[in-house]
Amino acid sequence: MTEIHPSQRVAMLADAQNLYHTAQSLYSRNIDYSALLEKGVAGRDLTRAIAYVVRADSPDEESFFEALVDIGFEPKIKEIKTFGDGSKKADWDVGMSLDAVTLANHVDTVVLCTGDGDFSRLCSHLRHEGVRVEVMAFRESTAEELIEATDTFIDLSERQETFLL
Repeated sequence: MTEIHPSQRVAMLADAQNLYHTAQSLYSRNIDYSALLEKGVAGRDLTRAIAYVVRADSPDEESFFEALVDIGFEPKIKEIKTFGDGSKKADWDVGMSLDAVTLANHVDTVVLCTGDGDFSRLCSHLRHEGVRVEVMAFRESTAEELIEATDTFIDLSERQETFLL
């Protein structure tokens, strides 16, 4: 495991859908992405920050995407898929995982902003490769296997005044 040091190279990968829905369901508030990036990087060298978003054709989403860019995130946008039975799906699990594995050779730490337990295997893989893995999410909705698979877990619920708008 890589120890924390000031010149450490960090990549932050934020699952915007997971964060949004959790913040809304728990607190009826939005995520402060500026604080998320600042606290996640924590004085280290930011290599890349990616926010994985889904285009849902809501009125404010374009301004949200622009705000992410202004903060320092690269938004990766996926169109929502509607199936014949009316169900909808759009998730970034595979895309986030591929990006994390690709970035692993270029960073010391990957900060995952998600509570999705599907990423626990990714965390184990990254740690096996010598990459430090930190997760920032709301404990109430974070899979226990994800918390156990990381080097550090930061509970956003414990610092609502910092991470929520």
